[in-house]
Amino acid sequence: MNDTLEHRSPRDSDGHGTHTASIAAGRYVFPASTLGYARGVAAGMAPKARLAAYKVCWLAGCFDSDILAAFDAAVADGVDVISLSVGGVVVPYYLDAIAIGAYGASDHGVFVSASAGNGGPGGLTVTNVAPWVATVGAGAIDRDFPADVKLGNGKLIPGVSVYGGPALAQHRLYPLIYAGNEAGDGYSASLCLEGSLNPNSVKGKIVLCDRGINSRVAKGEVVKKAGGIGMILANGVFDGEGLVADCHVLPATSVGASSGDEIRRYIMLGTKSKSPPKATIIFKGTRINVRPAPVVASFSARGPNPESPEILKPDFIAPGLNILAAWPDKVGPSGLASDNRKTEFNILSGTSMACPHVSGLAALLKAAHPEWSPAAIRSAFITTAYTVDNRGEIMIDESTGNSSTVMDFGAGHVHPQKAMDPGLVYDISSYDYIDFLCNSNYTTKNIQVITRKHSDCSRARKAGHSGNLNVPSMTAVFQQYGKRKMSTHFIRTVTNVGEGSSVYSVTIRPPRGVNVTVEPMKLAFRRVGQKLNFMVRVKVVALKLSAGSSVTKSGSIEWSDGKHVVRSPVVVTMQEPL
Repeated sequence: MNDTLEHRSPRDSDGHGTHTASIAAGRYVFPASTLGYARGVAAGMAPKARLAAYKVCWLAGCFDSDILAAFDAAVADGVDVISLSVGGVVVPYYLDAIAIGAYGASDHGVFVSASAGNGGPGGLTVTNVAPWVATVGAGAIDRDFPADVKLGNGKLIPGVSVYGGPALAQHRLYPLIYAGNEAGDGYSASLCLEGSLNPNSVKGKIVLCDRGINSRVAKGEVVKKAGGIGMILANGVFDGEGLVADCHVLPATSVGASSGDEIRRYIMLGTKSKSPPKATIIFKGTRINVRPAPVVASFSARGPNPESPEILKPDFIAPGLNILAAWPDKVGPSGLASDNRKTEFNILSGTSMACPHVSGLAALLKAAHPEWSPAAIRSAFITTAYTVDNRGEIMIDESTGNSSTVMDFGAGHVHPQKAMDPGLVYDISSYDYIDFLCNSNYTTKNIQVITRKHSDCSRARKAGHSGNLNVPSMTAVFQQYGKRKMSTHFIRTVTNVGEGSSVYSVTIRPPRGVNVTVEPMKLAFRRVGQKLNFMVRVKVVALKLSAGSSVTKSGSIEWSDGKHVVRSPVVVTMQEPL
């Protein structure tokens, strides 16, 4: 390592650790803002929690040995919650250092929260999928930072930005070019890569750049160095309409994929006609009470779970888009080496920001219920999560503008107040996880790598299938293979953590075209801590599917005693193998 560039201690040299730590446990600060944006009181989720930081990442990457050492050190130090805004590719659990470290922590009663990853909006992108980890996706909050593009034809194109320097004159329009047309070397110029822009074409103009390869803020630096006075950053088709606000080094804004197409068309028509294309960017500061909110962030990684399809991941979502949190002095808000601006707070987006929200909330739950296991805390978040936005409709998927699904948000958006008193929890012991691994066809040797103990699979195979792990969600995957009717069952155990004497009745909201039955339909508890079992049967009739395709439908079952509603997603996937 190079001592001049990075620290041996967990001291932060790039801002990511400071930002995530303060989301989990930052104390109250007023006034807090980033370059004047999002001004107000800043506080973490558990402002009175004590915080320990462990270094697992270096400039060269985050090494498995450091991740495992940090887990062991944290457990030895007696932490209650481990927050991990780190992730990699999905591999079997016995090859996954995060899954192995998290199992050891969970075995010692430590709650582990991890980022779902930023590989969305495509399917099968979710990471950190072990069932003993709380896998957190990202949602938006009801606040944004509009920065609209005004075109020469009078059209206003919505965008977002947290640019805080001298703005462009609003009453004046500036020459507008698309970097991919004339600014230099074709493809790399369209992406505004380092050294790709021709200063003669760019000087004094607003430049439209495409997203991809280099960072969003680096593109602005490239435009600025070439003499551009502003930048419009357009999403690619894959990014969809999801917008992320950045602290740019020049007047700049981000627009969605369809808006990018519209601006390109305007530029093309303008270059052919007598009126050359012109534009300006209008920065509107902070807007609150935005509707709809929350929405599922475009970048938030999506299910289904690539390693264990019968375990629904992500578990839930939490705020992760345009989040204000603490920032170190030595790093400019754009994170670029050339950025000499100083700010005590920065606005960032990612599942890295969503994960510590849940970590801080888990610390509050642990303080209120010291006897709860990590699985009980995770269950409380899952069964009380909500799926509707502030208009009363199913949350929207930011990338498409359509309704989102369980594969986007898992059980829904976390609801801290309800999670404090969930009524019933689905608890899981380390033995249950071993049964799950046995039923997932892991060998005894593989399981030993994860659990660091000798385990016997002869008992587990009697427990049925891996979907019988006592998680609150029930996910059935049917391979059709020409069968006409198929069925499966789930056995679940709930523990009463609500009123001592209470009777819960079930409401079934089956996925469309699926037959779901629950027995018994009532659970009568006599005391707190009592456990009762129930069984869910799922029956389906085969669908006409082309080879290699699949269809996923979702519903739910809800247990209620009149005071609590304990909701479990029921997910059915039908696949026609190749």
